[in-house]
Parts: sequence; C-alpha cells; structure tokens
Amino acid sequence: MADARAAGRGVVALETTIVAHGLPHPVNLEVAAACEAAVRAAGAVPATIAVTGGVVRVGLTPEELADLADPARAVAKLSARDLGVCVATGGDGATTVAGTIAVAAALGIAVMATGGLGGVHRGASETYDESADLVALSRYPVCVVASGVKSILDVGATLERLDTLGVPVVGYRTERFPGFYRRDAGFALEWSLGDAPEVARAFATHRVVSPTGLVLANPIAEADELDEGLHRNGLVAAGAAVAREAVTGKAVTPVMLAAFAAATGGASVAANRALVIANAGLAGEVASALAERR
Repeated sequence: MADARAAGRGVVALETTIVAHGLPHPVNLEVAAACEAAVRAAGAVPATIAVTGGVVRVGLTPEELADLADPARAVAKLSARDLGVCVATGGDGATTVAGTIAVAAALGIAVMATGGLGGVHRGASETYDESADLVALSRYPVCVVASGVKSILDVGATLERLDTLGVPVVGYRTERFPGFYRRDAGFALEWSLGDAPEVARAFATHRVVSPTGLVLANPIAEADELDEGLHRNGLVAAGAAVAREAVTGKAVTPVMLAAFAAATGGASVAANRALVIANAGLAGEVASALAERR
C-alpha cells in the first residue's frame, strides 16, 4: 500500500467476512482473488483487511487468504468494536464492513467494496438487531460500494437509519435502491451518478462538509439477477432458519445466507459472486478517479 501511495495510485479496502463466513469453500477463495484482480484491472491497488496472529493486516498474502477461507478455521467475525480486543489477545479474525472501514479510515483509504451492507434486521422493533455497519458509516469517511443491503434485512428501515445518521445513499446509474440479489428493492433514490469521476467529485466534496461515509449503490447486472420466485423462496427459508436455530447477533446473517443458498440451489451464491466482483471493479475505478484529483 505504501508503494501505491508513493506512486499516486488509488487503494481499495476489501472486507474478509465474505471469505470466512459469507461464501462456501472454495468459492470464497476464488471470489477473494477475483475481487483483488478486478481492483487491479481498474488501475487501483487492493487492500484486503483481516487480523492474523493479533496483527491487523492491510493486504494479505495468498497463504493468509487461504487460511481465512478454510472452513475448518472458525475465525472471529470482527466489527469495529472487536478489533482492539482481537489484537490484544493475539487472535485471528475477518473484518465486516464496519471493521474494514474503521481500519481503512485510520490509514486514509477512501474507498471500500463489499457485496451488501448489513442493516436493520426484520423484527428489529422487538429485538433491536441492527448492524454496526450503519453507525460505522456515520463515523468513518469512506465511500462504500455495495449492491444495497442484503435482501434478508428490512430495507426500508435501513434506509431510514442511514438518512437519520447523515449517510448519503447514491445510486450508480440507477434511481432505484438495489436489493442485493435483485436490481430493485422497491425504494427510490434521490441521487444517481453516472461514472467514476463524477462519484469521485461528489465524495471529495462530501468529505469537506461531512464526517460520514457514502454508500454507492451499484445494482447487480441483469444477467446475474436472481429469479424473483427463487428470491422469494430464499427469503422464506432464511426467516425459517433463523427461527428454527434461534440465533441472534452476528450469527444471524451466516445462517440466513446458508439457508438462502440451499433454497435457491446455489443460485444465490452465483449471484453474490458476480455482484461483489463487479463492486470491486467499480470501487477500483472510483479510487483511481480520486487519486487523479490529488
């Protein structure tokens, strides 16, 4: 990363929860490598973030990525709040969006790519289950490229929280908020931008007047979008799995994603793979455009 900065190149932070907890093996390792390649193809440098042996790593070796992807190694899932304790105890962990942008902001990395944000869970009025990603976006000035929030969540409530927290949500070549596996989650967006230089200009200005991050909502490609019927089946299965296993907190999303994959015959995994790689490529374009403004 130091070499990238010295050369004036953009840097993109990549999370590792998708590697350790979000996708089955060996797809997880393939996707991690493909995301890094997509960032490089856009002229930027990937900085995949994790904690190994009590050290925060910004940029992982192939061996470190393989260790994270190994299902036999149940590494911790690290939000921003968990980083200090994991380091102090010499632990290993994969970073969520919140954990990743906390590290990125500390190092001056302005762009991050993920598949989908965490958000407000369904039934949160009773459980108060809300991802720390949302508060983190209000604290760390990082542009996060994502295909909306995971469709297993309460999308409307998540957008309301982001609005309250002062985090702009901007569509990339769309005026509709994407629904992760689906291109349209049923909510209109106030703002849409058409290319990476325009995004870079908007975010550069935003950082001058606001301390928050920005969500760049990039819909999944039409060719990769999950069939509506399969998507509906996945939502039902995911909700049933959470109720059956009585999981809470960090354990909810992995259980939901696994149930979604089983109910869709693996189609959701293929969609997830496609959208996160596309987001990494777009993040690389935005990071490169920001670097050109320096």
